[in-house]
Amino acid sequence: MAIAAKIVDFMERSSWIRKMFEEGAALKAQYGADQVCDFTLGNPDVPAPPAVEEELKKIIEEPIPMKYGYMPNAGSPATRQAVAEYLAGEQQVAVTADSIIMTCGAGGALNVIFKAILNPGDEIIAPSPYFVEYNFYADNHGGVLKSVPPGENFALNLEAIAAAINARTAAVIINSPNNPSGVIFGAAEIAALGRLLEDKSRELGRVIYLISDEPYRKIVYDGVEVPPIFPAYRNSIVANSYSKELSLAGERIGYLALHPEADDFRQLVDGFIFANRVLGFVNAPGLMQRLVARLQGACVDVAIYQRKRDRLYEGLKAAGFEVVKPQGAFYFFPKSPLPDDVEFVRELQKFKILAVPGSGFAGPGYFRLAYCVDDATIERSLPIFKEVGEKFCRV
Repeated sequence: MAIAAKIVDFMERSSWIRKMFEEGAALKAQYGADQVCDFTLGNPDVPAPPAVEEELKKIIEEPIPMKYGYMPNAGSPATRQAVAEYLAGEQQVAVTADSIIMTCGAGGALNVIFKAILNPGDEIIAPSPYFVEYNFYADNHGGVLKSVPPGENFALNLEAIAAAINARTAAVIINSPNNPSGVIFGAAEIAALGRLLEDKSRELGRVIYLISDEPYRKIVYDGVEVPPIFPAYRNSIVANSYSKELSLAGERIGYLALHPEADDFRQLVDGFIFANRVLGFVNAPGLMQRLVARLQGACVDVAIYQRKRDRLYEGLKAAGFEVVKPQGAFYFFPKSPLPDDVEFVRELQKFKILAVPGSGFAGPGYFRLAYCVDDATIERSLPIFKEVGEKFCRV
């Protein structure tokens, strides 16, 4: 066999997103791209803020010594300082540059975190539904992802989390706003989770970290706010990226931030820096570090995503689908009208609509629609969803 058996297995059960994208490409080739409604990929389509290219041009023209050279593995000191200053306001805790490690996106941040904190066989608890790659990130570093069911409307199920915690638990990972549900965990939920982890850490005699994956933090609607995790729990870590808020997905720039009062702070930071290096990242992209240092707080026009959300939500509800209205991110996670969500997604393909089965997100019985698409795709899909709803939702 050319590759490891485990990788063959992972490839078979891995990203439904990519599988459906590839099948969608065949549909587009057969019928034409303008005849297929593709809601598979969460690739941000709202233009980056004008300041992105304005500042990038300035950086290119400025005579900066070693502009394209290596920098510290933790990142540019100036960038870490800029991120820390902004994050201090966002997290309502005095964050210093020492808490920040610049990374290759939030995915890079999570791999760095898992590399540094996991011993072989350690477990990461993930409330479902969750981003499918968490499974493979944990396995990359000898860990095991342990899924727990959500509460009503995808709220945190604290009882399920408490029941899942054991002597092998290294961390709980949350994603808010959530991919794929669009749900935001409220301040009371986060505070209660913090208290639970304090109690369990004390009971088990080991630190259980709270990891908050926050690439959609600024993509929120209707005045809803994403509560900070640092005030709720000191052994907490934020993983974030600029992929969504600045539409820089292809540039792979993000960071991790460690609570400044975390246990063994210095050793943890040193471990993160070492992991950033030996995982092959060396340092996050240099030009992008210089860029985001100048754009703290900047964001794409979220109103564009909200308009897309509202239009598609109205159409889905009118068609008879059961769906929680997203508070953030750019995904719907409707209930499948068929018990088998994979079967239903196959049915959608017959109507030239591409979606992703909820099973790919540890959410069987649902399907995901990414509405970061052009308005024409949404408008074209509405009568089709009505037709689908009449066939499957009104029986």
